[in-house]
Amino acid sequence: MGYRVVVAGATGNVGREMLNILAERQFPVDEIAALASRRSLGTEVSFGDKTLKTQDIDTFDFTGWDIALFAIGSDATKKYAPISAKAGCVVIDNSSLYRYDPDVPLIVPECNADAIHGYSKKNIIANPNCSTAQMVVALKPLHDRARIKRVVVSTYQSVSGAGKEGMDELWDQTKAVYNPVTDVPPAKFQKQIAFNVIPQIDVFMEDGSTKEEWKMMVETKKILDPSIKVTATCVRVPVFVGHSESINIEFEDHLDEDEARDILREAPGIMVIDKREPGGYVSPIECVGDYATFISRIRQDSTIDNGLNLWCVSDNLRKGAALNAVQIAEVLGREVLKKG
Repeated sequence: MGYRVVVAGATGNVGREMLNILAERQFPVDEIAALASRRSLGTEVSFGDKTLKTQDIDTFDFTGWDIALFAIGSDATKKYAPISAKAGCVVIDNSSLYRYDPDVPLIVPECNADAIHGYSKKNIIANPNCSTAQMVVALKPLHDRARIKRVVVSTYQSVSGAGKEGMDELWDQTKAVYNPVTDVPPAKFQKQIAFNVIPQIDVFMEDGSTKEEWKMMVETKKILDPSIKVTATCVRVPVFVGHSESINIEFEDHLDEDEARDILREAPGIMVIDKREPGGYVSPIECVGDYATFISRIRQDSTIDNGLNLWCVSDNLRKGAALNAVQIAEVLGREVLKKG
């Protein structure tokens, strides 16, 4: 016996990826429903070798369904998640709406799968921000060994993190650079993204940080350890898919780079590609479509006691969103619902 699964937002980048990953990982599905807004009603999406027609989320009855994967943004989630949860269908939400709610677990299965049992307070589980998800996968095994005091991270985030509109804007602006009669002014982003980098993701906060930078700090504390200090600079770069991060870590105890490399090689969800030669590292274009979080450039930081640097790359539509949500569903099934 398998699960009755709902994917809300099935026509978007993340929703389509959720369907792909459910099929790829052979999640035990008895029945699946693809939901979208009324304007996308009837749009066809793929689930393995099947084609599904989207149903209207406004009129959908969640009663009798087991798990709902939400990829519809905070505003729509605020309306529909409580409806699903009240009907007994557990929501795994990709938006930021519930991440900071103390009654909603925020889960990256490689880091804090045991938090799954907190779902019952609201029947909702939160998926973290894409940039946080890949970083904490890398930090967790190192924190277990040497206790992390402080993290300084600079991100290089792809335009797919801003959805289809972000990808279209990069594509259209790139073409326009080679066609001088065409002008594609910024719409989704604050400045031109083609052949440029933009040191702003989300809105600015009072202290000068952006909301994306604040998310990385707060979510890392909730998932890993509230005592870890995090400072972030989040940058949008002209890459279609795949987030990259330069991470500087300060530990309480000494951790040799060779031991760190060995720890990361053995850690779940991580692939270490770290050769000290030209091209001996992973770039974002090479991680697209892969489940792993890739770690390269592991080296000691001689400017502080007990410091390490590393380079972290992952497919943000997968580990940063859809894959992590499906992994949460797998843990929920295995530890709690126990159907499949």
